[in-house]
Amino acid sequence: MDPIADFLTRIRNANSKGKDRVDIPFSNIKFGIAKILKEEGFIANHKTLQENKKTVLRVFLKFTPEKGTVIQGIRRMSRPGLRVYRSYSEIPKVRGGAFGVSILSTPQGIMTDAQAKEKKVGGEILCQVW
Repeated sequence: MDPIADFLTRIRNANSKGKDRVDIPFSNIKFGIAKILKEEGFIANHKTLQENKKTVLRVFLKFTPEKGTVIQGIRRMSRPGLRVYRSYSEIPKVRGGAFGVSILSTPQGIMTDAQAKEKKVGGEILCQVW
């Protein structure tokens, strides 16, 4: 029902099982979230593939040298039954602001909480990652 929640759950499950990669059905919003996760250092890489006439987003997970997980937690904030919109001045900090990032869908595209505050644009808070 909720493709973003499915995307986050697949990453969370693969991360907890220690998998190197996870395949997810492609959409532009999932690609935007994966791009931000890579920029922020939460995943190693991502790429799109064609498999059986369907486009798949392959996400390569990142681990510490001791095989610990880089992603400690992922939380879906806005959902189909309860949308969460905030102006740029009301965007909440994740774990004190130093350890996590909020990912927003804004009129200027998918961006992090820091980018949204810098550009002074609000939007829908999709998820938080720490």
